[in-house]
Amino acid sequence: MRLVFAGTPDAAVPTLRRLAAEHEIAAVVTRPDAPLGRKRVHTPSPVAAAADELGLAVIKAARLDDEVTERIVALGADLGVIVAYGGLVREPLLSTPTHGWINLHFSLLPRWRGAAPVQRALIAGDDVIGASVFQLVPALDAGDVYATRTVVLPENATADVALATLAADGAALTAEVVADISAGRARAVPQEGEVTFAPKLTLDDGLVDWRQPLADVYARFRGVTPEPGAHTTVAGTRVKILAAHPADAERPADAGPMGPGVIAATKREVLIGTADAPLAVTRVQPAGKGAMNAVDWWRGIRSSDGLRAGS
Repeated sequence: MRLVFAGTPDAAVPTLRRLAAEHEIAAVVTRPDAPLGRKRVHTPSPVAAAADELGLAVIKAARLDDEVTERIVALGADLGVIVAYGGLVREPLLSTPTHGWINLHFSLLPRWRGAAPVQRALIAGDDVIGASVFQLVPALDAGDVYATRTVVLPENATADVALATLAADGAALTAEVVADISAGRARAVPQEGEVTFAPKLTLDDGLVDWRQPLADVYARFRGVTPEPGAHTTVAGTRVKILAAHPADAERPADAGPMGPGVIAATKREVLIGTADAPLAVTRVQPAGKGAMNAVDWWRGIRSSDGLRAGS
């Protein structure tokens, strides 16, 4: 098939590569170069970089306005495929390819419609996550579904690991749907079940509430790692939690009751109390400093008695 592909982040690259190996890609639509790093160097999106490597034509656009729509219409594509592009496809572009547009979304629709489905699923403690390929319609992630794939993640998988897994599985799933559409055997069915939404995460989503049970605290850590990052305050300084896991039964003899926010340390990790059991933190990044071993960080500030997380 002759395809137009729209996507921006790393999670979209496996699908682009898979489709480019099997079909003709008339053009790749992606977001414009963005400033990255401390020096704010303008850098092509991961999809733009992959498209350039594959020798594909690239259209960089922050929004699909009339000018961009005309360029895409002129391509005469059979089908549009979108994976985390970061912009809305509206009419008349929505109906322009012969078969319209399909969207790879990283959730089991209708659960977690929106910008951050993987992160919200982990924060909610979902045991099973997945990907869906659906027909794009004007309403948010509401189109009929062609196919889904479920994934059972390890209990310690963070959002980046989960997304990488779904990106690989989703590429194969999308390729299967495109092949079915090409052969005329694709069938999409209406979404069924409870609709939930997954708005984009903000920095506030990463703030840990140590008054919650450990299961909820750890679920939030997994869902917001690596971005926007789990964080707390200690002695008025924000500390980002880079690596953590539920604590083993062992704890320092002098730790005392591990109530919410209470901090103690073993030789290998820092323990922070929650509503019922402590979280073991192994790597942190205090504001204005680099990443460091959590025990080293704690040794450097523990001269102040009575410090608690969240203070």
